[in-house]
Amino acid sequence: MTVEAGREPIALEHGRDALQATLEKAKWRIVPFLFLCFVVNYVDRSNVGLAKLHFQNELGFSDAVYGLGVSFFFVGFLLFEVPSNLLLARIGARKTLSRIMVLWGLASIALMIVKTPFEFYLARFLVGVFEAGFVPGVLYYLSQWFPSTQRARITSMFMVALPISGIMSNPLSGWLMSSMNGFHGLAGWQWLFLVEGLPSVILGSFAFLYLSDTPETSSWLDDKEKRDLAGVMERDRNSIPRTDHSFVQSLRDVRIYGFAFCVFTQFCVVIVFAYWGPTILRGSGVKDVTQLGLLNTIPFLVSMALMLLAGWHSDRKMERPRHAACGQALTVAGLILLPVSYGSPTLTIACLAALASGHYVFWSVFWTIPPTYLSRSAAPGGIALINSLGATGGFFASNFLGWIETSTGTLTLGFYSIAVLAALGALTLLLVAPKLEGRRVGR
Repeated sequence: MTVEAGREPIALEHGRDALQATLEKAKWRIVPFLFLCFVVNYVDRSNVGLAKLHFQNELGFSDAVYGLGVSFFFVGFLLFEVPSNLLLARIGARKTLSRIMVLWGLASIALMIVKTPFEFYLARFLVGVFEAGFVPGVLYYLSQWFPSTQRARITSMFMVALPISGIMSNPLSGWLMSSMNGFHGLAGWQWLFLVEGLPSVILGSFAFLYLSDTPETSSWLDDKEKRDLAGVMERDRNSIPRTDHSFVQSLRDVRIYGFAFCVFTQFCVVIVFAYWGPTILRGSGVKDVTQLGLLNTIPFLVSMALMLLAGWHSDRKMERPRHAACGQALTVAGLILLPVSYGSPTLTIACLAALASGHYVFWSVFWTIPPTYLSRSAAPGGIALINSLGATGGFFASNFLGWIETSTGTLTLGFYSIAVLAALGALTLLLVAPKLEGRRVGR
């Protein structure tokens, strides 16, 4: 029995059905665990947006101080993302992801003890340092286990952790801040950082025992399954036109910087709804923090459905750039309409839903492109380079929005500016993304 992959068939020991069974086995072994890790990752990264509603007044931080503190996360990201992924290529995903999760969890917990702007900046910087390499590392890891014809669906299953984390964390964070305030002498926002940081430490410790670096080293596949899966993955890599550059050579590839600009615009977008979303909703007339947490889950529910649908359809058509650009168009619409929604919680939530949904559609489809374009040797560093350069968008947008709010008393100009950047990001992707022909490996 053979499976077509490019021009030549691959011999499989069990046939197509057995290969599909092996891929399903790998999917349900790997993806749910990484999904759970990503949920706690995003909670720890973004819970400061809701905590801000309490600690900002308590600690006397201005919007400019808050914006700068948020941005220091991305400085740590930028400095350590590439080294982290290059280390992953040397020592494997199991050790790297375990180290990342334990350390970022501890750094997130440390936010509960900040008192001054400097301490806030330092804690956020360390969260970024320790988290650096997580998402690029997982994306590279998934590319070693699943062929390109399944990559958008697998990536969407992993990335759907982003909206689900919003669905889970907003009510939880709102409840923690309301009900735990003053318990054992700690403020509600302090309990939030403590309770939501601990799962990262626990999951990171477990990851060292649970994950396998490659199909060949897994203990839960038999020998024939290992050979079939490894063979299909090798043929899939060889069947798709890609660069033969090393990581150093890829530094001269203009497409890398085009991809990085696309990511830059996405980090700008995510700052709006992840870090300013609760503030925007409060400005629309919702004052109760528990109600804010509940209402802020609605955009994430909508995002989850559209994200999975886009991933499935992108794999079915084996087309990436136009799917991502369509998501970005939804983001631009949400940003443009957001200023006119002030005073109406319903319209504000609708705009945030469009904004978040477009971002997550773009994000999940886009990240199937770099692992397919880059050579195997360049992929770990290249993916990290794209993400780390793009993370400067988070630094820019958080400071820019904080400055706009402090200077003008409104975020309107900030929303319109980021809408322009998002539109340019979609256009850039359509121009630089390589076209992929349909494949039949592991479909």
